[in-house]
Amino acid sequence: MGLPVQLIVVIFVLVLVSTQHPTAGGGHDPLLVLDGYEDDGIRLKCFSGKLFSEVQVLWTDGRGDNVTGSPLTTGTTTANTSSSIILKPGSGNSMSCKIVDKLLKTSTESSVVIADVFFPATSPWLSAFVVILLLSIFLVIAAIYKLRNFRKARRNAVNITLDENCKHPSLIIKEKNKVKSTTQEEIPPKAVVVATKGFSEKLHYWEVEVGDKSEWELGVVCEEIRNALRSNTRNTFPKGNLLSLRFSQGEYSLSDGKSVRNSKPCSVVGVFLDQEHATLSFFDAEEKSSLECLSFEFSGTLYPFFSPGSDGKWLGVRPVHA
Repeated sequence: MGLPVQLIVVIFVLVLVSTQHPTAGGGHDPLLVLDGYEDDGIRLKCFSGKLFSEVQVLWTDGRGDNVTGSPLTTGTTTANTSSSIILKPGSGNSMSCKIVDKLLKTSTESSVVIADVFFPATSPWLSAFVVILLLSIFLVIAAIYKLRNFRKARRNAVNITLDENCKHPSLIIKEKNKVKSTTQEEIPPKAVVVATKGFSEKLHYWEVEVGDKSEWELGVVCEEIRNALRSNTRNTFPKGNLLSLRFSQGEYSLSDGKSVRNSKPCSVVGVFLDQEHATLSFFDAEEKSSLECLSFEFSGTLYPFFSPGSDGKWLGVRPVHA
């Protein structure tokens, strides 16, 4: 794998400013070339314009210790010799190449220094950068995915009207889309009102303003429960197929008994009924984020229902504007 352009430029400058050390008379300055990444290090090559039999190449690390490089090789297309070595992090990050001319008894030397950040996968800074970059990419993708799901849901907005003939006696309805309890006593098992229209196919989305209410529950019920509520004068809540999200004592819970983790109280809840995939999803409509999703296996018409709790505050279905 070749070196990045930025690294090549930096190293080239370092080589140009590296110190040349002629020890006697005119020498032949060695040329240091970075040949790529290898074995978690960077391979350096030292070239000499002299013929094989006339020169010797000596390597010295940043501590001044002699290091053994590869045996001298002669170029096939040029009259030069070369030796190479792998510079690894922790070895001082610097290396010197000395060319000794045996005939003229002179030597010249070039040095290079490479910062830790340029070493592959061994720099703590580079590892941290990669982790942060990957995490950021993941979070961005996750955010885009959630936002796309929310926008898809909102494109299927429907109007909801509360049914005066299908509500608990303790509840009052205002403007056909708002409901609250007239008593602050908890009514077992729950006081609910059902929408006038149910859905048996396709996609449907609506939003519910819960504000700062301390308790509420909303979701969908099957047609059997809805019919039982309409015909039951005492309006006791029958058992049956029900899907819901409940908020009480600062915590969310689902109708299947599971709690919703890491979710703060929200003021507007989006409800998305997907009959095609048999799922009911809940969103924080203000934050455009998902709260939870329920799957179901039963079929038939499902009716939105609302339980405002006993805190005496209004719960209302609001129009959805695309």
